[in-house]
Amino acid sequence: MTRDLPALSLIILAFAFLWVPFGQTDFLIAHWMKVGTFMAPFLLFAALSYRGGDEAPGLSNVKWMALIFWVAYVAHQFEEHWIDLYGRIYAFQGYLSGVLGSLVGADEGATLVTREDILLINTGPVWLVGALSVWCAPRHVFPTLCLAAIAFVNAFSHIAGGLRYMSYNPGLLTSIAVFIPLGLLFYRRVLADGLASRTEVFAAIGWSAGAHVFLFTGLIAKNHAGALSAELYYAGLILLSILPVIMFRKQGSA
Repeated sequence: MTRDLPALSLIILAFAFLWVPFGQTDFLIAHWMKVGTFMAPFLLFAALSYRGGDEAPGLSNVKWMALIFWVAYVAHQFEEHWIDLYGRIYAFQGYLSGVLGSLVGADEGATLVTREDILLINTGPVWLVGALSVWCAPRHVFPTLCLAAIAFVNAFSHIAGGLRYMSYNPGLLTSIAVFIPLGLLFYRRVLADGLASRTEVFAAIGWSAGAHVFLFTGLIAKNHAGALSAELYYAGLILLSILPVIMFRKQGSA
């Protein structure tokens, strides 16, 4: 664990700059997805440059795949929150707010998703899980399985929304073209190579499904019912993001 302290310290510092208000909050709320987009080439460079001993980048290289999934999710966030296929800016906020509002019978135009929510949701259970996946790999595979599961479950939620309303929603294209094939290929390879068990794969998908349930119900409880404070909701998102590091930890993986 001691040898990992510098990397862990950098992760803590990076997310402190995202979440602790130093005067940058308004900028990040409006532009976090642009920061992610400009970060993507550096993540991709790290992925292509990474060598684990003599292991070349590929589906069996867990650290490499963690970086690739992080880049894939940044591309998805570009479509969801920066510019979608119709050229709309921050389009997913209005789409999700409308979907949740229809589920609970909220007034038309009610805001069930704020931009602060969007920032924490996307930098917590996505960027933080991505950073922890890279940090833990290759000794601890489960966080990367969870990162893949976030993409996988999220893709099905986009596809279900598209079928339900028979229309495009922000993020649908990258869900179908990137998340589904990448997730299937990765899970198939880690199972075939014995890097993870079926139990771990299903547990990762279950964790992601549970995280999505908390995400959506928490938004309703916070922004519609007034039954949950923003502080508790955001703390729950961060705790959910850290949970994969603890689960299925192998002996000696610290």
